[in-house]
Amino acid sequence: MDPVTHPQSLIQFLTPQLKNMLRTLETLVCSESPSTEKLAADRCARVIAEEWRKRAVQLQLVEQKHRGAHLRISYMQSKIKPRGQLLVLGHYDTVYASGTLPKMPFRLKAGKAFGPGAFDMKAGIVQALFALDAIHHCGATLTKRIVFLWTSDEEIGSESSRKLLETEARRSDAVFVLEPSLGPKGLLKTARKGVGEAEIVVHGRASHAGLAPEKGVNAIHELALQIARINEWNDLPRGISLNAGLVNGGTRPNVIPDRAKAIFDLRALRLTDMNKIDQKIRGLRPILAGARLEICGGFNRPPLERKYSAELFERAKSLSKKMGLKISEATAGGGSDGNLTAALGIPTLDGLGAVGDGAHSPGEHIIIRTMPERAALLAALLINS
Repeated sequence: MDPVTHPQSLIQFLTPQLKNMLRTLETLVCSESPSTEKLAADRCARVIAEEWRKRAVQLQLVEQKHRGAHLRISYMQSKIKPRGQLLVLGHYDTVYASGTLPKMPFRLKAGKAFGPGAFDMKAGIVQALFALDAIHHCGATLTKRIVFLWTSDEEIGSESSRKLLETEARRSDAVFVLEPSLGPKGLLKTARKGVGEAEIVVHGRASHAGLAPEKGVNAIHELALQIARINEWNDLPRGISLNAGLVNGGTRPNVIPDRAKAIFDLRALRLTDMNKIDQKIRGLRPILAGARLEICGGFNRPPLERKYSAELFERAKSLSKKMGLKISEATAGGGSDGNLTAALGIPTLDGLGAVGDGAHSPGEHIIIRTMPERAALLAALLINS
């Protein structure tokens, strides 16, 4: 490897950039971007675009009717014909409504940077920005086009961005996902559970609970039996979990209820298990005579199976060692857009974003000192992929 592109040189450039990284992070965090508020998300998209336009990139704002614009940023070195594409993937939307900042301001304390969306995942976007600066500064030669894709609706299921991100993934040789890492050691996510929701509505028959109970079909009783049946499918050691998280039904204690509903959180670590659970849910039949079931939903993000990330993780591990860093891997129970790209068979490495904790909570924060290291790791992966 040419010494100028050695991973250590990337850290040497990026470490003095930490103050600039924090200033940029503050700008992004202070531009609130809730997934469901289009105007606010669009404003944030333009703030992010302004930062990226300071670099020699091609930038496209992909406008959406009901959601914030997605950002597609392409970087390709001049005079070099690219031999493939690498996709750097992330999202700028957050779970926090507009008006959260006064209660949860951006602040630096005890080596941490706090603020809504700082950890999940605006710091990841900042690290990618400075990774590109490091590549340019160190004179590294890139053989592939790099596409940075920042979407506006990952936190609510990626409905408007899924087609776009899957299209870019199919063009790519590898996908690097800037979702936050796991735990204080910054573990990369080499596997993620598939995630979904299923809704079961039970239709029974109403009747007076005292005068004519024999004429009724209790929808709540039927639903309880179905919940007990589904609970038996849990297999936590295998990574299968099904949770009845929302349940409602009935009108009054003296009325046999004719309707009840439950919404289940579904998770599975293997594609084969995901498909089996989907089939079993759709194959449910009533237990009580006269009851009727209405079933909808299911898995919407397939698992990210480790076989699609193993090679990229070993590469990241080797590059980190050359920087004097140590990284490890983990399996995450939650899903990301990396699940979608891995499901296409594209090598995908997740959790390359910020190191910190408290996602989706008032204590959300990143560990400041790790930002240059994570940016350097991403830069090294882009150079050596």
